[in-house]
Amino acid sequence: MFTMWWHLLPLSALTALGAATAPSCSSAPTTLHLPDAPYDNFFYSGCNTAVQVVVTTPQPDSNLSLISPRLVIAWPAGNSGVCTYFAPQNGVNGSLSIEVVNSTIGNPLSATYDERNSTSGNDTTPFYGVTGTIRFSSSAILTVPILGSIRTIRDFVEGPSLLRPQIQDAINVSSLSNGGASLKRIWLDNVTSTHLTFTPASSKGSVTVSKNNTLTFGTGDYIFTAEFNYPQLKQLSPAQVLTNSSTDLMQRDSERTSALSFLSYSTKLLAGAWRFLTYFGRDSMISALLLEPILSKGENGAMEAVIAAVLERINRTDGSVCHEETIGDYATWLNEQQYGLYSTEAQCDYKMIDSDYYLPILMNKYFVEDPIGRTRAASFLNTSAGAFTTLNSNLTYRQMVAINAERIMNLAARFAGHKNQTKENLVHLKDGQIVGEWRDSTYGIGGGRIPYDVNTALMPAALRAIASLARNNFFMNQEHWAKLADRYAQVWEDETLQFFRVTVPESEAKQLVSSYAQTIGFSGPNQTDTIDGDVMYHALALDGNSNQTQVQVMNTDDCFRHFLLNTTGSQDQLTAFVNQTANNIRRTFPAGLLTDAGMVVANPAYGQNPVYASNFTSGAYHGTVIWSWPLAMMAKGLEQQLGRCEVVNSSVGHDHHGHTKIPDFCKDGTVYGNVKAAYNILWDSIEANQAQLSQEVWSWVYDNNNETFVPTPLGVMPPPPGTGSQTGMLIFVFLTYSLFILVTNRSRAVRI
Repeated sequence: MFTMWWHLLPLSALTALGAATAPSCSSAPTTLHLPDAPYDNFFYSGCNTAVQVVVTTPQPDSNLSLISPRLVIAWPAGNSGVCTYFAPQNGVNGSLSIEVVNSTIGNPLSATYDERNSTSGNDTTPFYGVTGTIRFSSSAILTVPILGSIRTIRDFVEGPSLLRPQIQDAINVSSLSNGGASLKRIWLDNVTSTHLTFTPASSKGSVTVSKNNTLTFGTGDYIFTAEFNYPQLKQLSPAQVLTNSSTDLMQRDSERTSALSFLSYSTKLLAGAWRFLTYFGRDSMISALLLEPILSKGENGAMEAVIAAVLERINRTDGSVCHEETIGDYATWLNEQQYGLYSTEAQCDYKMIDSDYYLPILMNKYFVEDPIGRTRAASFLNTSAGAFTTLNSNLTYRQMVAINAERIMNLAARFAGHKNQTKENLVHLKDGQIVGEWRDSTYGIGGGRIPYDVNTALMPAALRAIASLARNNFFMNQEHWAKLADRYAQVWEDETLQFFRVTVPESEAKQLVSSYAQTIGFSGPNQTDTIDGDVMYHALALDGNSNQTQVQVMNTDDCFRHFLLNTTGSQDQLTAFVNQTANNIRRTFPAGLLTDAGMVVANPAYGQNPVYASNFTSGAYHGTVIWSWPLAMMAKGLEQQLGRCEVVNSSVGHDHHGHTKIPDFCKDGTVYGNVKAAYNILWDSIEANQAQLSQEVWSWVYDNNNETFVPTPLGVMPPPPGTGSQTGMLIFVFLTYSLFILVTNRSRAVRI
């Protein structure tokens, strides 16, 4: 048997026995513990490896059909992981609890390192791992083990409990001479192996392997060790992720700066833990835009890591930006399934349409507007591509930028043409896709084909950025883009909102909200007394489910336009736009977007079709729930719009030619006061929910006794029918860390 008893020991013990030791680190490992019942999250980062361990254990109020005892171990390297589900041996659901505890093995975790070769092939990559102690409150059975890829685990957790025999049948289970048990699987590349072992921490414990390879544990403590031989990533320390002027954050908020570091690597920044420990183009670019004031600049800095990762993964044939990469064991499986080929070549998902537009916006923000970025532009653009895929190996970053910009210009041209401002000429989802922007769940945009955020904000903002890049000689032989892109942008800014605008007369609005509150069984006040006029908002998308012309769901996606655009076309349109945003933020759910738990990203109360209430629920991923980064983007967006009213502020309030323009809404006392009040109400909500801000998304329940919305993990809420389990929601994503600069920088210039 390959896994010997001494292989279970932490690095310190291995050293004492004369086993190979890991390369020495100049600093102690970073550990982080983020409890969020029923999930308990542990992070371990050293110079050799980074890993997350998540323990799920039912709570007294848990929905036992959704929450069961589970151990997840996830590595950013290769997007790899281990997942094990446990059940009480007595069969009584909810009677078993598990936890990771401090022990002589680690406090609670320790790293392992072994230079022995793989059991298959001639790979010499060391085995990197983690070890700790897990405690079972009663005898338990290991019901489902998954070894290899986080994507494989996601397919099981998020889908219909999907397990692939080709992967599951390759798990080798065996007993160990020290009373423990081992699970081992060789990846589809026939080189990499993932190992998981459990050993009794005392003579009282026992692990029994049955004839059908089921593991049974007695009550007590067990040492677990998980390891694999796959090349690790080079992590950026908190000091390497942040600018020199922002390093004080490491003292003021060490927990979140450590978490930010866990997601930051020299070649890419990751989306989130634990289910998305890999590259996501949209997420990393939104994060970089929001975190731009504090992210490190220059060569080997975090900003350039984000941009380079996006450029490396562009589809050179059409300029599309990669949404999510597929690497490691899952890439090998996907290559075989899709092409019938044995290949470990990484793949990219290009189905999203919004990712394309963030690239020129971010390029302009860094390489034109930032003084450090300006000095780096020439060198960076001359970098040869090909680090991620050989398909781009004969191109430079400058060429990749141009390929993406040309795609955007081509997509913009038709709608911007003379008398061509029709719905058909707007940007649609790609054929055959039901998702295409950040609300990328089944009902995220209600089946819509023409997303609000992409057409009214991302397209014109990207065109403004392309015009600026062209004026700064980023594109060879495309000097005419400087004027053309600005002309296109003005049309898209002025003419797109009308397609999405929804106006509900006051009396009808009150009736709709009252009916909606009854439909969902909402026990709090329906807030119809706060509706003091016609309600206006913008539909999530056009051409939705059930033949809906508009997906009439109030939402937070106004934030994109507030944050990404500061030009002014129609003054009347701008005034109405900022005012309706403020109204919808100020009103409490179900009449508006505000709750004590935060601002919900969707409110279906004003939709005429009952399908909206069924699909946009407090248990839906993009339903009546709170996301952290839209809070940040809305706060910064409203700050920017209010900042345009300040003559002394030279960084805002300009058109694209640099001329100062104070918008008309600034001189309208009612509208300006409304926007200012909404800004402060939103900030009050953000500050009141700081305990939630390390999470990607959370929900709420209404407490009748205290008449308040109580923040609640989304993972414990029942999802809409047919959308699959949401157990094990992210504990944090890179996007959420925009808030730790914002929380301490609420603008005093506009604060009441």
